[in-house]
Amino acid sequence: GALRRSEALDPLSPKLKQNENSLAATLKTLLFFTALMITVPIGLYFTTKAYVFEGALGMSNRDSYFYAAIVAVVAVHVVLALFVYVAWNEGSRQWREGKQD
Repeated sequence: GALRRSEALDPLSPKLKQNENSLAATLKTLLFFTALMITVPIGLYFTTKAYVFEGALGMSNRDSYFYAAIVAVVAVHVVLALFVYVAWNEGSRQWREGKQD
């Protein structure tokens, strides 16, 4: 009862809740991509070094370091590109929703 009356008296209240939800969604996205940025390149580096370049392809230890590093750098760029894509779409969606009000 009292909460509903205060929302009716304060027209900014739904807008504030929308901004809080938007901030929470943005932080979740940021934390998700931060975790990806840490785990994916490091995981791919050690996995490709041990199993692909040294194991399957029979490369020397020195060569496998070089090629595994290239794979890790490419993985960093892929994660960054995905983050920019998701952030761009999320931002334009929020802008469209805010524009309709």
